[in-house]
Amino acid sequence: MKKKNKTLFNFLNRDKVKDAEAEDTSPTLLRYFKLLGRKFWRLISVNLMMLPMILPVLLVIYFYISSDTTPIENNPLFAQIYGANVIEQSPESTMLLDIFGAQLHVPVFENTATTVMIIIAAVFLIITFGWQNVGATYVLRNMVRGEPVFLFSDYFYAIKRNLKQGFFMGVIDLLAIFLLAFDYLYFGSQPSSFFNDFFYFAILLLAVLYFLMRLYIYLMLVTFELSIRKILKNALIFAVLGIKRNVMAILGLILITAVQVLLFMLFQMTPLGIALPLILMLLYYLGVTAFTCAYAAFPVIERFMIDPYLDELTEEKESSESEA
Repeated sequence: MKKKNKTLFNFLNRDKVKDAEAEDTSPTLLRYFKLLGRKFWRLISVNLMMLPMILPVLLVIYFYISSDTTPIENNPLFAQIYGANVIEQSPESTMLLDIFGAQLHVPVFENTATTVMIIIAAVFLIITFGWQNVGATYVLRNMVRGEPVFLFSDYFYAIKRNLKQGFFMGVIDLLAIFLLAFDYLYFGSQPSSFFNDFFYFAILLLAVLYFLMRLYIYLMLVTFELSIRKILKNALIFAVLGIKRNVMAILGLILITAVQVLLFMLFQMTPLGIALPLILMLLYYLGVTAFTCAYAAFPVIERFMIDPYLDELTEEKESSESEA
């Protein structure tokens, strides 16, 4: 006896076919891992599209490390102590010279080609940094929302739509990152004092706060038509209101980074060295960490900005229908 054609049977007996259970779209940890597994190969593609964001930085670091250096004093007291020690050596002046005589090795770019390459890399990063963040964030936001994603068309659509604002936001973002990093390194290298220690920890707190703001800045830029001032203001508010999901994002980044560090440690003693972990890192790290941040941050934006707006529209529609 022939088996029934299940497709035809289901079509003729629709009332007897159970509907598929709707997927739970609550922004839970379980759904994060489901989406991560489902979108992982696409995240690798997103990661490759994000590489031009860090390649100029790696290029500058390479030229910085490989260039010739010259020693300079690290403390303004070095010249006076050195002069006193030259005039008359003593155990005290020698001890002070040992304490304050630590020198820094500053690179000297005597090769014109090296200088030109660094300038080109820096200019490229400044011009494209905001656009690259806009394109990648738009794709990742759509993944988080469960919407269809067309990588290249979505990426360049977002850049084209936010061309001007994306550029200026990228410049502001890069400037903030540079100033925070420079101040942190500067005060961290200074002798311990109340003034230096206060600013060291103040810069550290500002850096953490700005990192939390960055979780929301580009997401709001690609989702709403807001001025840069309002985007920064809202990002500062969400850094506080979304503290629970912000902490989860930080823990997620720490876990992903710890896995990558563990891979470096495991392969360091093998013939492959750090080559394989480094290749793996360049394939997935940026995409997965950015996806983690977007997954943590977007529900906060949805709760405080999108849902109230939709509720207001629903109320206005119901009011107009009742009046009619």
